Amino acid sequence: MSSLPTSRPVEPVIPVAPPALVAVLAAAGIVVSLQQTVVVPLVPLFPALLGADPADTAWIVTATLLAGAVAVPVVGRFADMVGKRRMLLVCLCVLVAGSVLSALSTSLVPLVAGRALQGLAAGVVPLGISLMRDLLPAGRIGSATATMSASLGVGGALGLPLSALVVQVADWHALFWAAAVLGAVVTGLVLALVPESPQRTGGRFDLPGALLLAVALVGLLLGISKGGDWGWGSAPTWTLFGVAAVALAGFGLRELRTPDPLIDLRVSRRRPLLLTNIASAVFGFSMFAMSLVFPQLLQLPAETGYGLGRSILVAGLVLAPGGLCMIAMSPVSARISARYGPRTTLMAGAVVVAAGYGIGATLHSAVWHLVLSSIVISAGIGLAYGAMPALVMAAVPVTQTAAANSLNNLMRAIGLSTAGAVAGVLLARLTTTVPGLGVVPAESAFELVMLLGAGSALVAMAVTACIPRPRDRAEATL
Repeated sequence: MSSLPTSRPVEPVIPVAPPALVAVLAAAGIVVSLQQTVVVPLVPLFPALLGADPADTAWIVTATLLAGAVAVPVVGRFADMVGKRRMLLVCLCVLVAGSVLSALSTSLVPLVAGRALQGLAAGVVPLGISLMRDLLPAGRIGSATATMSASLGVGGALGLPLSALVVQVADWHALFWAAAVLGAVVTGLVLALVPESPQRTGGRFDLPGALLLAVALVGLLLGISKGGDWGWGSAPTWTLFGVAAVALAGFGLRELRTPDPLIDLRVSRRRPLLLTNIASAVFGFSMFAMSLVFPQLLQLPAETGYGLGRSILVAGLVLAPGGLCMIAMSPVSARISARYGPRTTLMAGAVVVAAGYGIGATLHSAVWHLVLSSIVISAGIGLAYGAMPALVMAAVPVTQTAAANSLNNLMRAIGLSTAGAVAGVLLARLTTTVPGLGVVPAESAFELVMLLGAGSALVAMAVTACIPRPRDRAEATL
C-alpha cells in the first residue's frame, strides 16, 4: 500500500494576496458561526415574543443544529465534485436568505424555517479550510487553516455579547437583519477575491447514501437534544436512537459498496483519520461545557451563595476575550505544528483546556475567576482547533479535502450536542432550593460539568497520543 499524497507538486498561483484570501474566508467562518449563539439571549423570551409554547420555541435552536449536521457532509462531497468556491457561495447565499426570512418573521414557523436555512450554511468553515489547502503556498497553509478553524470558536464567543447588546437597544429582528447584511458583504468579498480551486474529484453524487446519513444524524442529534425533555427512557427517544442506528448501519454498507461514496469509509477508518475524528468529537464535548456553565453562574442571583448576579450582557462580555484569544493562538498553533507536528499541538491544547476547567471548578466566586478560566480554556481550544485540519489533511488525498474536513467538523458538532445534553441533565437533576428563588442548579452541578470538561479534554489528549506520527505511518507502508 502506498502512502497518501499530502502535498502538491506545484505551488498554486492566485490573483490576490494570501492575507486577503485568509481574511475573507475567516470572516465568512465567523459570520456563519455567529448564528449558533446569536439567539441565545432570546431563547427565554421567544414564547412571549412569538406567542408559542416554550417546548415549540426550542426548535429555533434545534432546527439550526439538525440542518447544519445534515448539510456539512453533503456540501463537502458536492464541493469536491463541482468546486469549493461554488459551494461556498451557495452556503453564503442560503445564509442570507435564512437571515432575511428570520428577520421578516412574526410567528414561529417561518422563524424555524429561516433558522434551518441558516444552519445549512454550516459547511463554510470546512470549505474555507479546503480552499486554503488548494490555493495557498505550502508555507502559509498551517497558519491559515488554524485561523479558519478558530473562526468557529470566535463567532460562538462573540455572538453572545453582541446579541445581548442588540437586544437591549433594538428590536430582536435587528439581529437577523445584521446577519443578512454581514452575509451579503462576505458573499461579495468571496466573489471578488476568492478564486475557484482547480481540484476536482468527479463522479456521481450518492443520493441514497446522503438520505441514509441524514436520517441517522437527525435521529441521533434529535434524540440527544430532546432526550432531556422527553425522558431518556421514553419511547420517542429510544425510537429515534434505534432509527439512527439502523440508518447508520445501512449507510455504512452503502458507502462500502458504491464506487462514488458520500464519505469514503475506507479512508475514514484508517487509524490517523479515525482517531483524529474521535479526538475531535471528545474535544467538542469539552469545549461546549464552558458556554453552558459560565453564563448561568454569572446570571444566577447572589442569594444562591455562588451565583454572581450579573446581566446577560456581562455574561457575554466575560466570554468575549476568549474568542479573541482563539484568534491570537492560531499562529502559535501553526508554529508548534510546524516544529513538532499537529499531533503534539492538539495534545498541548487538550492539556491547556483541562487546566482551564480545573481553574473554573476551583475558583468561580468572582467575575475575574471566570474570565481567567475562559481565557485559558479558549487558548487551549485555539491550539487544538488549529491542529485538527492539519491532521485531517495529512491523512487524506487532496481530492477528498472538503469531504474529510466536513466529516471532522461534523464530529465536533456531535460532541457539542452530546455535551449540551449531558450538562442539561446534570444541571436539572443536581439542584438546590433557595428561599425566594425556588429550585436552581446546585453549585456541585456546575463544578461537576466543569470537571467533566477537564476529563473529556484529557481523554481527547489520550486518543490523540495514539495517532501515528508521520514517521510511523511511512514505516507501516513499507
